[in-house]
Amino acid sequence: MNSANIDNIQLWGETLRLMVELAGTAAFALSGVLVAAQKRLDAVGVCMVGFLAAFGGGTLRDLLLDVRPFFWVRHMEMLWGVLALCMLAMLFLRSHHFALTRKAIEWPDALGLGLFTATGVHQALLSGMPALVAVLMGLITGVFGGVLRDIVCNEIPTAFSDHRPYAVCAFIGGWAYVGLWQLDAPGWLALLACITITVGLRGLAVWRNWQLPAWQLD
Repeated sequence: MNSANIDNIQLWGETLRLMVELAGTAAFALSGVLVAAQKRLDAVGVCMVGFLAAFGGGTLRDLLLDVRPFFWVRHMEMLWGVLALCMLAMLFLRSHHFALTRKAIEWPDALGLGLFTATGVHQALLSGMPALVAVLMGLITGVFGGVLRDIVCNEIPTAFSDHRPYAVCAFIGGWAYVGLWQLDAPGWLALLACITITVGLRGLAVWRNWQLPAWQLD
C-alpha cells in the first residue's frame, strides 16, 4: 500500500468508519434481540445475545489485526447504546406483539452484514494487509457476530446452513471495496459500494430464494 492510498483512506476514515460501525452494531444487536426473543429467552439472555451479535465480529477482527483496545472499549458509548437498544426492543416487542418471523430477522441481519464487512475491509487496509486478507477480514467481521448469535441460541449458524448466499455476498462486496481502493476512488465511494453490493446481494438472495449447492443424500 502506498502512502497516497493510506492518506486517502485516513482522510475520510475515522468519523465515517465510526458511523458505519455504529450502524452495523445496532443492526446486528437488533437481529440478536429478535432471535433471542423468538427463543423466549429472559431479559439477561436477550441482552447477552444482542451483545454477542453486535460485538462478536468486530472483536475477532481486532484480535486478528492485533488492534488494542477493542473497538467497543475505545467507544464505550456503544456498550450503553446496545444495552438501551436491547431494553427498548424488548419493551416494544412485548407491547406490540410483533411477529417474530424469520423474515423479520433477516433484514437487520443483512444490513449488519454489509456494514460490518465494509468496516472489516477498511480496518485491514489501514493495517497494511494484502487485498485477499482484507477481503477475508471483512467477511469474518460481517459473519462472525451472527455465528455466535445462532450458536448461543442453539441453532446451526445461518451463514452455514441457510443455503442462500450469505458469506458469498460479503466476499463479493469486499472485493468491490478493494477494487475501488486500488483505483484510488474516494473512500466514501468504496465504502458505499461495499455496503450496497453486500446488502443488495443478500436481499436478492432472500427475496428470490437463490440457493447454493448443498450435499445431497441418496
